[in-house]
Amino acid sequence: MKFAVIVFPGSNCDIDLYEALKTVCHAEVEYVSHKETSLDGFDAVMVPGGFSYGDYLRCGAIARFANIMPALIEFAKAGKPVFGTCNGFQILTEAGLLPGALKQNDSLKFVCKTVALEVNNQTMFTSEYNDNEVIKLPIAHADGSYYADEETLAKLEANNQIAFRYHGENPNGSLHDIAGIVNEQGNVLGMMPHPERAVEALLGNEDGLRLFKSILKHGHQTEEVVNG
Repeated sequence: MKFAVIVFPGSNCDIDLYEALKTVCHAEVEYVSHKETSLDGFDAVMVPGGFSYGDYLRCGAIARFANIMPALIEFAKAGKPVFGTCNGFQILTEAGLLPGALKQNDSLKFVCKTVALEVNNQTMFTSEYNDNEVIKLPIAHADGSYYADEETLAKLEANNQIAFRYHGENPNGSLHDIAGIVNEQGNVLGMMPHPERAVEALLGNEDGLRLFKSILKHGHQTEEVVNG
């Protein structure tokens, strides 16, 4: 299974994602520039956190028009795994690959801390967790408050598309305590917390590791079906 980590001007979590996959999970992974126009040969795409294009206009709004985005949209429509964390989540909503939007934190301040999350393990990205398991992951954002209209929120609830919820403390005012969602097809995940920063016991937290193991597990299962 081959992963692409897209790099935009201002990305600063691309290396974290790369090393989580390459060094910890021993997966095949490459950086892909925002200038590229193809994702041929890749099995999954990672959209990193950071401040793409300086967060000008609106977080993720300029990245939405990068050369690589039409290929990413087609990749997602083909049912292949796409993961976006923090600014990556913002980019995926701006591109229309996920519903809703991320607005300023209710505190109007940048929040950087470790938070508790409740996991829905009924997605390809969370299957290695226990259902309703509470884990801890770091967050670092100023515009992480998830917002959507009531109809969209009702659909997310009814379709079991909420992959992660803040547990106990809601650090940014996200509606329904939403920390991460998948699309209706289930192959696109966006979340504000950073699992790639919590993959090694040496750094004090491995709670993010099973997200990447879940993606790899799904990829191996898909390969087995394809190869008979």
